[in-house]
Amino acid sequence: MAKRYTDEEITEAVKLHGGKDKAARALNMDSRGLRRRIKRINHGIYTDSPIETPQMLSGVSTLRKFEDDQGTIVLQWEKTSKDTQQMSAMLSAATAALFEKIPRATATPAPPQQTDKLLNVYTITDYHFGLLSWAPETGDDWDTNIAESMLLAWFERTISLAPAADSCVFAQIGDFLHFDGLEALTPSSGHPLDADTRFCRLVRVAIRTVDRVINMLRAKYRTVHVLMAEGNHDLASSVWLRELFAAKYEMEPRVTVETRPDPYYCYEHGLTSIFWHHGHKHRIGGLDTVFAAKFRDVFGRTKHSYAHTGHLHHRDLKETNLMIVEQHRTLAGADAYAARGGWMSGRSSTVITYHKEYGEVGRITVSPEML
Repeated sequence: MAKRYTDEEITEAVKLHGGKDKAARALNMDSRGLRRRIKRINHGIYTDSPIETPQMLSGVSTLRKFEDDQGTIVLQWEKTSKDTQQMSAMLSAATAALFEKIPRATATPAPPQQTDKLLNVYTITDYHFGLLSWAPETGDDWDTNIAESMLLAWFERTISLAPAADSCVFAQIGDFLHFDGLEALTPSSGHPLDADTRFCRLVRVAIRTVDRVINMLRAKYRTVHVLMAEGNHDLASSVWLRELFAAKYEMEPRVTVETRPDPYYCYEHGLTSIFWHHGHKHRIGGLDTVFAAKFRDVFGRTKHSYAHTGHLHHRDLKETNLMIVEQHRTLAGADAYAARGGWMSGRSSTVITYHKEYGEVGRITVSPEML
C-alpha cells in the first residue's frame, strides 16, 4: 500500500525538490493527484485532522493506478457524514439544560370577556430577522434594529385596530430568522447570506421581541395561541423557538404554543379550520389536498377552510374545491439576491378575523408606510 502523506509532508516535498512534478516523483505519487492535493490544501478544503463531532466515518474512497493486477494506490480519502443520533442527543441535552434556566411566566388575570365567536389571526411570514439590506441596492434598508422596532410597532397598531375577540393566533409562518447558526448560510444549500449581526445577538433579539409580542397579545385576549412555523432559513431555530416559549408559558393556561414537529399546522375554530405551511416543502398548488389528508378529522368537522403559506414573498390566492389557499407578503425588506433577480413585491401583513360559523369576516392590512 502506498504511503499516505500528510499536508505538511507534501508541502515540504514541493519546497525541497523545487516543483510539484519533482515532488510527485520523489513521493511516488501521480503528478496530477499531487497538484489537486496542493490545491485543496491552499484552499483550506483538505485536512488531516481527526473527524470532528458530530461527524462519523461513512466510507473510504481510493484512487488506484493499474499497472499490475493489484493496482497502486495514488490517493485515498475518507468520507464523513453527520452523526444524526449524536446530533439529536446533543440537541436534546442542550434543550433540557436551557429549559431548566427559563423563567416561567406566571398566570395573569384574563381581560374582560368580549366574544368567543371571533378569532383574530396575526399573520407574519418571512420576516428574516438578521438580514442586512441596503436601500441603494435593494430599495429597502433592513437590519436587526429595524426589524425589532417595526414588528413591535406593527403589533401595537394592529392590536388597536383588530375587532374585539376573546382569542387570537400569533401565526408566524416561517423564516423568522434569516440564518440558522453561527455562519450566515442557508441550512440546506449552504448559500452565503447577507447578515447584519452575530447569531448570539440575533437569538437574544428574537426571543425578546417574540416575548414582548406575546405579552401584548395576552393583555388584549383571553387566550393566545402561538405558532412558530418551520421555514427553510430557520429549520433548527424554529425548533428552539417553539420549545422555548412552550416551556416559558407552561404555567400560563391562557397561552398555548404549537410544538408539532411536522411543518404543517392546523387550528380549529368552531366550523372554521385554518391551516399553515411555510411553502418550502410544498407550493401553493395542491396544498389543499395535503392539509385535508393530514388533518382529516378537523377538515371533516368544519365547513369553512383556509390555508396560509409564505416563502415567495408575494401575494397569491387560489380557491379550490376544498378551501381557500393564500400566499402572503412579508413586512421585511428585500435582500440583494431578490433585488438583483428582479423578484419584487409589496410589503404588508394582515390580521384576519374568522367567525366560528361563517369563516372569514374581515381583515386589516398594515404596511411599513403606515407605521
